[in-house]
Amino acid sequence: MHEAILGVSAFYHDSAAALLVDGEILAAAQEERFTRKKHDPSFPANAVRYVLEEGGLSSDDIAAVAFYDKPYLKFERLLETYHGFAPSGLTSFIQAIPVWIKEKLFMRDMLVEELEKVGVHKPKFLFSEHHLSHAASAFYPSPFHDAAILTVDGVGEWATTTICKGTGKDIEILREIEFPHSLGLLYSAFTYYCGFRVNSGEYKLMGLAPYGHPGSDRVKRFRQLILDELLDLRDDGSFLLNMNYFNYATGLTMTADRKWDSLFGVPRRAAESELTQEHMDLALAIQQVTEDAVIRLADTAKELTGCENLCMAGGVALNCVANGKLLRKGVFNDVWIQPAAGDAGGALGAAYCGWHIWKGHDRLPRKSDSMQGAYLGPLYDNRDVERTLRKFGAAADRYDDEDALCAAVAEILDRGLVVGWCNGRMEYGPRALGGRSILGDPRNPEMQKRLNLKIKYRESFRPFAPSVMEECIGEYFDLDRPSPYMLLVAPVNENRRKPVPDDYDSMNLRDRLYYQRSDVPAITHIDFSARIQSVSRETNPRYWKLIDAFRQRTGYGLIVNTSFNVRGEPIVCTPEDAYRCFMRTEMDFLVLGDYVLDKTRQPEWKEEKNWREDYVLD
Repeated sequence: MHEAILGVSAFYHDSAAALLVDGEILAAAQEERFTRKKHDPSFPANAVRYVLEEGGLSSDDIAAVAFYDKPYLKFERLLETYHGFAPSGLTSFIQAIPVWIKEKLFMRDMLVEELEKVGVHKPKFLFSEHHLSHAASAFYPSPFHDAAILTVDGVGEWATTTICKGTGKDIEILREIEFPHSLGLLYSAFTYYCGFRVNSGEYKLMGLAPYGHPGSDRVKRFRQLILDELLDLRDDGSFLLNMNYFNYATGLTMTADRKWDSLFGVPRRAAESELTQEHMDLALAIQQVTEDAVIRLADTAKELTGCENLCMAGGVALNCVANGKLLRKGVFNDVWIQPAAGDAGGALGAAYCGWHIWKGHDRLPRKSDSMQGAYLGPLYDNRDVERTLRKFGAAADRYDDEDALCAAVAEILDRGLVVGWCNGRMEYGPRALGGRSILGDPRNPEMQKRLNLKIKYRESFRPFAPSVMEECIGEYFDLDRPSPYMLLVAPVNENRRKPVPDDYDSMNLRDRLYYQRSDVPAITHIDFSARIQSVSRETNPRYWKLIDAFRQRTGYGLIVNTSFNVRGEPIVCTPEDAYRCFMRTEMDFLVLGDYVLDKTRQPEWKEEKNWREDYVLD
């Protein structure tokens, strides 16, 4: 008799479900991929149905349903925070408390009702603390028997940062920093102030930071103002925020805008307005402060645990620039980061808590991580593709030989064309890793601009990642190990770079953006870095074969990889999602399983919605 634990995260953002069977990950997915609502916070009914169907399980097979946080503790924090900041926050209090009293205080009843709808009846419930779920998601699937664990995010119940030690099946919490002092919320405050959306725009802030002028007096001044006025950062990585500058504890916005304007001399940027150099320098300053804090926390984790390896999770662990610098500093021999590091990964962590902590099962020894490349979502076969083709009257060529398919797609990429790639199981987590990706030629100096403005419909400054054959990493990047989950940024090799003018760092955004910095310009960011995904022949053989076919044709063992979606939409899930996205954008070709679709051969697309928007730097 197999033993299964269902993990669930829900009701904040990025709801998800994950299934462990006999301690192994069978399936995991975010709800947004099914509902097509980005960061969907609702109960993950579709994701639960999917993981149960993937496992062939009924309600009787579920030993427990594990939820990723403790609602009563979160409510306690809410009440104590409002009490502590009273009388400010009355408007927020009036909005928040009725929802809690009506719904969230009765979380168990809500879960019972929702699970009944998907066929899970009267389960045993487990509630893991939020940061324990993060820690479990980082440590248990890692390849390490023992490791320091660092979790950093906005906030769970009370904790915003924890340092833990994992040994075998046990996790010990050693240090915590509590709300309202939060490195994640500090970074989100700058995200908000620079005109991006909290909980989704942090990637944009990280991508904008390299456009700041490094070493300039203004960046130095901004950094010092942050450390003097906003953040008391100690040598051990612990910190306190000056809450006079923040509204998030009890208000409806992140920052006290007038105080920030007075402090920095820079007004809050309106969404979609022109980006100024001041906002770029502000982004660089907070990125530098965040990197410093993460490295100090890692130093303390090493001192407290004595471990040689580090595991990381929580939203801040998705800051791959900080991760890369931490790795290069050599605090730990190796660093492993949960690819679904945000709240979606909490579903998996909660399930692991149920298996190892509640059930007490030992971990099995392993040489590599157990995330299976993060390919844990739905798989669609050629019959599903054929149904989609019939539905839309689409024209396609079928390749029964995988090598011929990869050679054909490599030839298309070599021509400078853009390919949508929907193959294998969908990825779990925010990164597209060759299951649901849009692909291009990294040598093409126009590729970044084209992908941003004509395919992704997003800001021009956003960088793109390379997917590189694992064997070829050292040929292109200053990185001595695999990076399978696109969570490490590393420099492009010196011998790949092209000379830049002496005034390069002081050039305006447009001139720096379109300056050809290397022989792979489409994936070389403004500071000569790249967010790397290494591709293993064992983990994703078809995607590896495609890149190898491109290497055989061009001599380059890497391609451009960005997520298969347009701005404001989740990554595609089904062949139908992929076809719709393909037809709404200026992609040239689409690969669905064994089928290749040429845009010029498709019937006229008649959907009325206009997906084109106006963007700065068009």
